[in-house]
Amino acid sequence: MINFRYHVVSLTAVFLALAIGLVVGTAALNGPVADSLKETVNGLRKDNQQMRQAVQSMQRELDLEEDFAAQMAEVVLPGTLTNKRVVVVSLPAGRDHTEGVVRMLQLAGAQVGRVDLQDKFIEPDNNNNLLELAVTAARPTGAPTTDLPGNGNGVETSSALLASVLLDRAPGATPVSEADRRAVLAAYINANYLTTAKPVTTAAEAVVLVSGQPYVDKDSAKKDESVLMAAEQFDRAGTIVVGGNGSAGGNVVAAVRSDPVLVQSISTVDNANTVQGQLVTALALVEQVTGKKAGQYGVADNATLLPRLPQ
Repeated sequence: MINFRYHVVSLTAVFLALAIGLVVGTAALNGPVADSLKETVNGLRKDNQQMRQAVQSMQRELDLEEDFAAQMAEVVLPGTLTNKRVVVVSLPAGRDHTEGVVRMLQLAGAQVGRVDLQDKFIEPDNNNNLLELAVTAARPTGAPTTDLPGNGNGVETSSALLASVLLDRAPGATPVSEADRRAVLAAYINANYLTTAKPVTTAAEAVVLVSGQPYVDKDSAKKDESVLMAAEQFDRAGTIVVGGNGSAGGNVVAAVRSDPVLVQSISTVDNANTVQGQLVTALALVEQVTGKKAGQYGVADNATLLPRLPQ
């Protein structure tokens, strides 16, 4: 008869055999396995060090390329936009690189004013308020509201009004007085739709619209459409270059390049977030102002690196 002592002895023998097997197996494999693992770790450590050095090298190359572009700007830009009146209109997505664009335009000799549109300007919920504000703000200029777009879109209507006071009017049209310009801008500033980072004291000959990546929130499609509408209204009023960050998704650069009509009159730069792109943005404006020619520039497949250098 199998008693309790037999079970204890049997279980003890099993665990003892397992322990002996583990010890023997570990002793037999410890050397080769440990050496293999050590070799693998050393190899990964070496690969990681090489990749870190490669990243540092690429960052150094990028820094040198930007330094080169900045130095080239000092050679090719001065005098190319002397006394040209330019207004820079920035959107929130392009705010980080707007100042770089402004510096390039000033280096070229342009007289630069700057208007920063706020997020509120392109929020779909503010459509009716923008429409009412456009009608109210248009009164000081003496411009009939019937000249504004009549499709009920607040961004389009307000963009048309801002373009009419920020840019030169067509030959023969009554120019906007400085007082009226200030009144219109003040109406939008007081309503928190824009700010004037650099005073706009006179009508501009051209506009540079600085944007960035497409929106990604629930209203992204409507917001991207609103940015394009703003660009269209400035294009209707005068000369425009759009500087952006990338040309994918729904951003304004991509939208202009995919439009067979707009691409004929609006220049775009898809890497205006870099020093190189900011230099090209200024050169694109030189091409627009002096040659009345639009071009698509940057690093995308459907763009060229830069316009022909001014003579």
